[in-house]
Order: sequence, then C-alpha cells, then structure tokens
Amino acid sequence: MPRLANQVAIVTGGAQGIGGATARRLAEEGARVLVVDIDAHEAQHNVERIAAAGGEAEALEADVGTLAGVESMIERVIAHWGKLTILVNNAYGHFDRGTAETVTEDNWDRAMDVGLKSMFRAAKLAVPHLRAAGGGAMVNISSVHGLLVAPGWLVYEVLKPAVIGLTRQLAVEYGPDGIRVNAICPGHIVTERIAAQWQASPDGLQFFEQQYPLRRTGKPVEIANAVVFLCSDEASFITGQPLVVDGGLTIQLQEDLSVRLARYAREHPTPFLDQE
Repeated sequence: MPRLANQVAIVTGGAQGIGGATARRLAEEGARVLVVDIDAHEAQHNVERIAAAGGEAEALEADVGTLAGVESMIERVIAHWGKLTILVNNAYGHFDRGTAETVTEDNWDRAMDVGLKSMFRAAKLAVPHLRAAGGGAMVNISSVHGLLVAPGWLVYEVLKPAVIGLTRQLAVEYGPDGIRVNAICPGHIVTERIAAQWQASPDGLQFFEQQYPLRRTGKPVEIANAVVFLCSDEASFITGQPLVVDGGLTIQLQEDLSVRLARYAREHPTPFLDQE
C-alpha cells in the first residue's frame, strides 16, 4: 500500500520547483493533493502531470501572501475532500538582495507575507482540521540559510531562520494533538527557474558544485522525498526538527573549503571567475 494512502495534502508554491516535485511525490504515495500557486497555468500543468501518472490532484490559483489566499486553500481542500492531514508550506515571494540600508519596506513586507506570515496563517486555519482528522503533519521549507547567513541577503537571512523558529513552536504547541511539525533546510536545488539561469554559465555551475562534499547540487525530487518521509508513519516520532538536505554543504570547515576552491580555480580556468 502507498505510504500516504487516504491522506489529503496542501502544497503551497506547488506548481514548479521543490513544490511541484513535492506535489507529485505526495500523489505518487497515495495522497490527494491541492496544488496551490499564484501561477494558475503552471499549477494546472502540474495537476495534469499528476493525473497522467495515476494520482489525484486539484489546482488552486491563490496568493498565499494574503489572508484571503490562505483562507481559500483551506476552504477548497475541505469542500473537495472533506479533510486535511498534510500541509506543506513551500511558497515564498521574490525579494531584492540588499542590506538594512538598501532593502525597501515594501520588499521586506511582501517577502515576509509570502514566506513567513503565510505559514502562520496556514497553521492557524489548518490546525483545527488536522486535529479533527486525528493528527497530521506539517512541513515548512526553510533553507541552509536558516542555519548560516551570507552578506547582502537581509530579507532571506531573517526569513528562513524565522521559519525554523515557527516550526519548533508549532511542534511544541500541537504535539499533544498528534500534529507533527518539521522543517527542511535545502542546499542549492536546481529547479526549472534556476536551471535556466545556469544555462548561461555552465562552467559557473561546475565551480559552484565544488563547494559540496558530494560535488553536485540538488534536485527538487530530493527535497520532495524528504517531505514524503516526514509526512509518513516512518517519521512518527520526529517533530520540531530542521532536517538539513544539502549534500553536506553545512558540515565542512570554511578554511578547507576556501583552499579547495582556490585550487580548483587554479586548475580549471573559467570565464565565470572573471565576472564582476
């Protein structure tokens, strides 16, 4: 029997990338999936992929950066399938790079609305239904940037650690209701959008991958597999944890990494390193 038979899931940002792969993997394991995304066309396309593979899914166009958007997805899943047992908070908005001096308040607010406040709102509205179902699982997508920070990315470096904080608090609060809440901290995952960016600089990707002990970056399905595990009975005693899925990126000493990258750059001259 599929690991997630009789489960009903919501995946935000479920059209493409990590969310798209997660929706497909949940469906492969037997869950019925509501694919929520601001891009209606791509959400429907992912639903069609799921259906073609024998799964069951519905698409919903919604902006989870708004209360109305979050309300609509909870209302739709209950109206369509009568219950909710899995919630995957994956959506995040585009944001500008910058520091406290340069980031605009509008950019800060929108990023937090989509990437963090949406998770708070989703939990507020989903918990009663998860409780009514006898328990369930929530997975919030954070990042290795939730554990380590980089200069010039103020919004992201504040948002992703906050996701972990929210995850832990929800796990403590709702564990007695049988609701498990975990986070995933991906490393660099080559989604459809990111792959298109790297196509212009394949040598740059090769250099970038040298940072990883596995000498490669990740695939969306590898994060989706982790989501499936955390939502399954195999993870029944795991809650409040930030599961790092990063090819080993965060376990290495920076001194050794710097030496190795310098050696690689010397042995593999590449136009990428000449870019400003």
